Amino acid sequence: MLLTIDVGNTQTVLGIFDGEEIVEHWRVSTDPRRTADELAVLMQGLMGAHPVLKNEEVDGLAICCTVPTVLHELREVTRRYYGDVPAVLVEPGVKTGVHVLTDNPKEVGTDRIVNTLAAKHLYGGPCIVVDFGTATSFDAINERGDFVGGAIAPGIEISVEALGVRGAMLRKIEVARPRSVIGKNTVEAMQSGVLFGFAGQVDGIVNRMAAELAENPDDVQVIATGGLAPLVLGEATSIDVHEPWLTLIGLRLVYERNTAS
Repeated sequence: MLLTIDVGNTQTVLGIFDGEEIVEHWRVSTDPRRTADELAVLMQGLMGAHPVLKNEEVDGLAICCTVPTVLHELREVTRRYYGDVPAVLVEPGVKTGVHVLTDNPKEVGTDRIVNTLAAKHLYGGPCIVVDFGTATSFDAINERGDFVGGAIAPGIEISVEALGVRGAMLRKIEVARPRSVIGKNTVEAMQSGVLFGFAGQVDGIVNRMAAELAENPDDVQVIATGGLAPLVLGEATSIDVHEPWLTLIGLRLVYERNTAS
């Protein structure tokens, strides 16, 4: 069993693969204060609670992490608790097969590189990955599978929180589809602005990117991923496919590239 771990700024996603099939997954909050021992207890507790996985052993780990303090503790987890199994942490020097064609490739998040690898593997190129997380990131991938750049916008939850904090007469709301675009009360008005505003943002940026990526923008496949993607899927017309475990699939591919004998 391969344990894959994608650590984002807000949430951490874990997935177990049996070969190419993801057999279980979990989503937990990212807490930079957790120690290596606490992380190990969390990981082993999730697997131990599963009726099948509790009798299985992890024989490989693949990790990408955008939070430096958590990455440090995960290194200790792999050393202390999984020292006898191969572990791949995505960082400079790890083979991904992805060429990063930006001004400073080192500043591109490892999750975006892993997403690029998975998107190319599943759908070919050119394509665009829209990752709905703490930030909403747009990753442009050419026909060769190279990461050519992208865009980063504030995420849905960040925007909702900012409205609630900075608006004197506003408050935090549940992000859900309102009865109509024209809200009949403050909550519905905020829901409309957030949901349809983000859908319009996605379509606008994707359409502009697609026009730069290919002579025929219709040839560009658009893939949505990230924990907040389901909120926008039904409203953004530019999205072609939803891959909730895109990063985990990419981690599996990176693991295979770096451990193949």
